[in-house]
Amino acid sequence: MLRTLRKAWGVPDIRKKIIFTLLMLVIFRIGSNIPVPGINRSVLAELFSGNTGLFDLFNLFSGGSFGNMTIFALSITPYITASIILQLLTVAIPALERLAREGMEGRKKITAYTRYLTVVLALVQAVGVTVGMFRRALVSTDVFSIVVIVLVLTAGTAFLMWLGEQINENGIGNGISLLIFAGIIARLPSGVGNTIAKFRAGEIGFMTIVLFVVFAIVVIVGIILIQQGQRRIPVQYAKRVVGRKMYGGQSTHIPLRVNQAGVIPVIFAMALLQFPLTITYFTSSNSNFAIWVEKWLSPTGNPGVWVYAVLYVILTFFFTYFYTTITFNPMEVSDNMKQNGGFIPGIRPGRATTEYLSKVMNRLTFVGAVFLAAVAVLPTLVSQFTPIDMYFGGTSLLIAVGVGLDTMKQLEQQMVMRNYKGFL
Repeated sequence: MLRTLRKAWGVPDIRKKIIFTLLMLVIFRIGSNIPVPGINRSVLAELFSGNTGLFDLFNLFSGGSFGNMTIFALSITPYITASIILQLLTVAIPALERLAREGMEGRKKITAYTRYLTVVLALVQAVGVTVGMFRRALVSTDVFSIVVIVLVLTAGTAFLMWLGEQINENGIGNGISLLIFAGIIARLPSGVGNTIAKFRAGEIGFMTIVLFVVFAIVVIVGIILIQQGQRRIPVQYAKRVVGRKMYGGQSTHIPLRVNQAGVIPVIFAMALLQFPLTITYFTSSNSNFAIWVEKWLSPTGNPGVWVYAVLYVILTFFFTYFYTTITFNPMEVSDNMKQNGGFIPGIRPGRATTEYLSKVMNRLTFVGAVFLAAVAVLPTLVSQFTPIDMYFGGTSLLIAVGVGLDTMKQLEQQMVMRNYKGFL
């Protein structure tokens, strides 16, 4: 990796792209520290004290901007939500499905719809955050002040969306993913600083830190292995003559990823599990509902930590299979192979191929679900039974490592294009 980076830095075109990407990330971090006007900071700090439920998830994607109520408080989550909604609608609505199959022009239209939906979702979310969650932190509750805050938050999300697209066009890597990556990494120094402070205060020992570092390395290596892991299904294409030319006859493969669903199942499972904790935020801390949730559904409760872990595993499995079913259609793959004269050696084209692909994908999905559940639950258990605060939870690690791998792949592809330029 370091050798690739060193070689890439020596190529002027790639160096410009790397510098551009870094400058965009610097702009993102500067904006993450510009506060929204009209917010009482002392009241805001009180709101974020204790168990904040779903707010932790929002804080994760915003790199702490949500907790500090800066102009990027909504982060890029409205864009991610809009992308997922349109992806699901593409399966359900024939018109969108036809657009998705039209190639570049169709994708441009879907991208435009995603932008419009992002602004709408950001506006709705900004109103909910301002009027609902943070109403007590408002300095003034008149209409003008609320409108200003809502517009600032919406504009912040729109600017981040534009920033991500600029990275896609002129930089290296996926812009949206890199913005989330930068937000997660930005929390690392404070986590390390708190751990060092606890070590100096005698709250944790040297061996605890060593074991934690070893545990973190093992988890990261496991994430890399699973994220990169794939089952290659061999495909043979029959020879066919068109005019005076012969086509086909070559062998290829279908790469089926072990973790086809990515980090989406963990995010959905966390959002559902933390929803009851968020509701308690709007009720009295001494109410029966709040006490019950704290005991039975909280990762800090007893026996709540075990109930939370079991539900986390079940929901992760469910969403892994659900999202994999949406993103991978064995019947469509089988039909495309059949139309192009392709077949899997030893498997009859058509229904038999569909059943074979479904069986293989189900087995791979089970391994991926076990992996996601382990990565999601282990940090919670470690935080509960050790004095170390896991600032890097399962979702954070999955996103950080996944984005890092994808960015390095794109960098290597850029290098290959330039290294083989003389042969084209």
